[in-house]
Amino acid sequence: MQIRSRWSAIVGYSLVGAATQLVWLNFAGVTTVAAERYGVSESAIGWLAQVFPLLYVVLAIPCGLVLDRWFRGGLVAGAVLTALGAVVRLIGDDFGWLLAGQIVASIAQPLVLNAVTGITGRYLHVKNRPTGIAIGTASIFAGMVIAFLLSAVFTTASSLPAMLVVTAVFCVAAAVVLIVALYTVQAPFAAVGSSRPDRSALAAAWGDPLIRRLCVLAIFPFGVFVAMSTFAQALLEPAGVSGGTASTILLVNVVAGVLGSATIPILVVRRRAESALLVISLSATAAACVLLALAPGAFTGFVAITLIGLLLLPALPIVLELVERRTGEAEGTAAGLIWMAGNLGGLIVAVVVGLLVDHPVAAFLVMAAIALIAVPGARVLRRPIAELRSQSQL
Repeated sequence: MQIRSRWSAIVGYSLVGAATQLVWLNFAGVTTVAAERYGVSESAIGWLAQVFPLLYVVLAIPCGLVLDRWFRGGLVAGAVLTALGAVVRLIGDDFGWLLAGQIVASIAQPLVLNAVTGITGRYLHVKNRPTGIAIGTASIFAGMVIAFLLSAVFTTASSLPAMLVVTAVFCVAAAVVLIVALYTVQAPFAAVGSSRPDRSALAAAWGDPLIRRLCVLAIFPFGVFVAMSTFAQALLEPAGVSGGTASTILLVNVVAGVLGSATIPILVVRRRAESALLVISLSATAAACVLLALAPGAFTGFVAITLIGLLLLPALPIVLELVERRTGEAEGTAAGLIWMAGNLGGLIVAVVVGLLVDHPVAAFLVMAAIALIAVPGARVLRRPIAELRSQSQL
């Protein structure tokens, strides 16, 4: 009798994945009014988001090792800490409590995001895992959409506490759903002997040439996406694009990424076209950045940045699906390496583009060049991916 997939665990995970991004980006669309309410600079409000990628780079590997050793406990800890961080922000109406809550939630983020391959590997049949990874990853991007929508609803300084309450309720509910799912549904595909020593898990992940290639590759699309999301408004402003229009463009960009991440990877895996999709997405991203450099404006911004979201964000679930197939018991550590590389790329490229923020043409061309640099690396993945597919069919 064939063992059935347990989709309730994926639903719970998806809610918590969205919750991490909601807490992370709560203030992205209301930076100015938040600075006014809490009596700090806009730069200080920016740090409420920046602590997440900074701590992710530090904690990605340790959290991956925790998940490989104690998967359910590690993931539950991530869900609880996310909810706790959201609740801590309600204790006092000042910046100190906001920062404390953000730090708690940022510690939780790698425990949750690193688990996307582990949850699918333990609760879904092999044939359903690409779909599970696509859904789990799309939910992470969906959390960004929710954050942008809340910032569009709660636009005044006096309404920010209500936004924090809504966020906390969502995070607590998501944690409860996941915990109930994990403790009432047995993991039918849990690996036997998954309590391998930590160093062995790290060696298994980093010692794999394909995983190392994927880590290097992840730096580039992550970097371009983070830099574009961070500086699109400032780079398009000289072309007459208002802040409201730029925010709408970025929202459409993420929505396109959610839809693309939930659908494109499933089709790509079925057609065995992972390498081709990565090449196409990177090339299209480079072309879109060149278009923005040569003809910036509201229309070209919508077209180019939406295309980037639609094609570039699905690269993440495709890479994570390859990691899940490749690593087995060390998938938490391997996923941590991918996320760490991506966040590192985001920090580096964002810094470079930030230095060029007063020179939009140069900034867009730099992002185009960064995307193009990764194309040869995506192309050479065709052979190792084919070998991985043949091994999995044995």
